[in-house]
Amino acid sequence: MKALPRACAIGVLLGIAMAAGVGRTASAQGSPQKILVESSALKNDQPIPKNYTADGRNISPPLTWSNVPAGTREFAVILEDPDAGNPPPFVHWLIYKIPATAKGLPENIPIDPSAAMPSEVAGAIQGANGFRRNIYRGPAPPPGNPHHYHFIVYSLSEPLNLALGATRQQLVDAMKGRILGQGEIVPTYQRIGPAAPADPGGRGRGRGQP
Repeated sequence: MKALPRACAIGVLLGIAMAAGVGRTASAQGSPQKILVESSALKNDQPIPKNYTADGRNISPPLTWSNVPAGTREFAVILEDPDAGNPPPFVHWLIYKIPATAKGLPENIPIDPSAAMPSEVAGAIQGANGFRRNIYRGPAPPPGNPHHYHFIVYSLSEPLNLALGATRQQLVDAMKGRILGQGEIVPTYQRIGPAAPADPGGRGRGRGQP
């Protein structure tokens, strides 16, 4: 039997590998599966209750997720405001290394780093928000137009090697090639009053005052 040309042989081998599902990381680089993200406290395009903002108790809201891809090893969550920041988005919360068994996040995740996480998310750790603190910090936009707050949930094909206090960029870089699924819920928050003047240095934009 005549040998296949080298290019054809390589193509056949690649085809067999793809059919067999070889390369978990490569598969994670495709289009992520849509995760359904919900909350008993938040609704898309609806105002965030004051308790979850800097104008209230400033506690993290409850989240749930479903339609999770098979093979999920961990979850990560980013809360960001693309209507603020220099450059945007402004980061309000990072929490990662959430166990694959978790069905969501309970309300009021501890802000004390020495406090134990709730049992259903044991092992989860928090990253640095835009205020350089490893906690949830609720919305506090300047008076003016409503801001949109994206609670983004990622399911990951591999555990992340990240310590406490990672930045958004570090988290995004660590997740590259590992995202199996992604979904979000996007409520809003608005402070009533005249629009705040632009800060030339961008240091206070979107950060507000508690």
